[in-house]
Formats: sequence, structure tokens, C-alpha cells
Amino acid sequence: MRGVVWAARGPRPLLLLLLLLLLGGASAQYSSDLCSWKGSGLTREAHSKEVEQVYLRCSAGSVEWMYPTGALIVNLRPNTFSPAQNLTVCIKPFRDSSGANIYLEKTGELRLLVRDVRGEPGQVQCFSLEQGGLFVEATPQQDISRRTTGFQYELMSGQRGLDLHVLSAPCRPCSDTEVLLAICTSDFVVRGFIEDVTHVPEQQVSVIHLRVSRLHRQKSRVFQPAPEDSGHWLGHVTTLLQCGVRPGHGEFLFTGHVHFGEAQLGCAPRFSDFQKMYRKAEERGINPCEINME
Repeated sequence: MRGVVWAARGPRPLLLLLLLLLLGGASAQYSSDLCSWKGSGLTREAHSKEVEQVYLRCSAGSVEWMYPTGALIVNLRPNTFSPAQNLTVCIKPFRDSSGANIYLEKTGELRLLVRDVRGEPGQVQCFSLEQGGLFVEATPQQDISRRTTGFQYELMSGQRGLDLHVLSAPCRPCSDTEVLLAICTSDFVVRGFIEDVTHVPEQQVSVIHLRVSRLHRQKSRVFQPAPEDSGHWLGHVTTLLQCGVRPGHGEFLFTGHVHFGEAQLGCAPRFSDFQKMYRKAEERGINPCEINME
């Protein structure tokens, strides 16, 4: 999902000061957890540096900053070697996150990713790691006692990173090639029926409730056995509200990925159409991977 990125007109005096402090060697504070960090602006000693460094070495985790004051530099790197140009970072603010703006920063230039607006649903924002790092700046508050800035992050490589970073036409049907590739690379591949669709305008998503007759693959137990023990599974996936999804008759093959604990719909052809394209590709020997069609 693409989010609107606001271009900063130039660092304000406070931002400029913080960046100068950073370049001058702001004190580094390492998290004991390589995946997540939790800290407080109240723990700073008097006259300490205003920029705090956070280092995380994990593919997914979270940052939670209570009583935010000053600024954070959040350094994200994978726990395995991978070139920065192949890595995508996606962040999702906590719903009640407040007290700071989140920027993408590179060589002193800032782009606003998440504005300090309390109570709004957190929208996923993605960027390539080579575009910069995360700069989290506390906003002036008369009372910081009830402020906590927080977000989840996922760090992905290759095609996985493109799922949220570059969705040029998220509502268009997938091509045959995209469907066949999705069978190989998706977090879940299931065959089933649409039972209902719930639209959630405030989050700009539609929730598709599924009854699954064949579970080919899944991650994070997205689908659970139906309570009536009928050999079916139940679960739901989400897609953008703008796609205008409605309940459809017939059997479909559903694919997609799991981001921030949510199953997000990818390609979903009718199963009869998928059978035809799969067999045609099989005859030509161009299937990237196999799936049991029975």
C-alpha cells in the first residue's frame, strides 16, 4: 500500500540542531532485544545528548518510545547479510501512537512519513533501505505523561518487499505469469469460497471472510479448522477498500502475504481459470513450481 509522503521544506532549527548533534557523535543506546526496543524520554540525564541511537538487527519487531522528548535515530538492519538496495522497510504505527513525527532521513534531508495525529488508524508506510533511515522527532507537548510513540516494522528483501512498496495497480486482475509466481512465493495458498465481505471505511480496507476447502500452504495460522469439524478451514484476508470487493459465487484460489499479523490478498483467480492456465503452463514446461490440483 502506498502512503502519501510529505516532503519537508527544510529542517527547522530544532531538527538542524539534532542532526548536528548526531553528526557530532550523539550517545548510542543499544537495545538488549535485537528485534524490539522500548525506552522512555524521562530516563535521559540532565545535559545529555538530544539524539538517541537505537540499533535493531531483525526482520521484524517494534519500537515503543514513552514520554518522547528530543529525537531517535532508528537503525534497521537484517540479521543476515543482504545488500541495502534489495531491502524494503515497512512500518505500521500503533493506533494510539502520539507525541512524535516519523521521518525518512538521508544526509540531513527529511521526508515526513507519519504525522503526529492521535487516535487515527496507523497506515503502512514503506521505503527502500537505501533511501535512508528513520528519524523520530518528539513534537512540543505541554503534557507528555500520556504520550507514547510506537510502530511495528518489517524488513523484507526481493519480491516480498515489493508487495507493500510498489503496488502500481492493486485492484487489477493478476496476469497468468503473476498467478503462477504467486503460487510459489505467497505466505498462503488456499482454495475456497467467499462467505462474506465487510467494508471498514475508517481503515480503508475490505475484510473478505473465507471458507477454505483445500489448504495448500499457510503462514502464521491464518486459517483455523471450522468448528463443525467438516474438513474446512475459516479465516479472513484484507484488501484495499478502493477495490470494491463483493461476495462472489464459485470457487477461487486465494494467495497473498502476511504483514503485521494481517493476511493481505494477492492474486485470486477463479479456480477453474487457474486450472486451465496451470495445465497450459505445465504442457509448455514453464511452471515455476508445482501444486497438487486434486
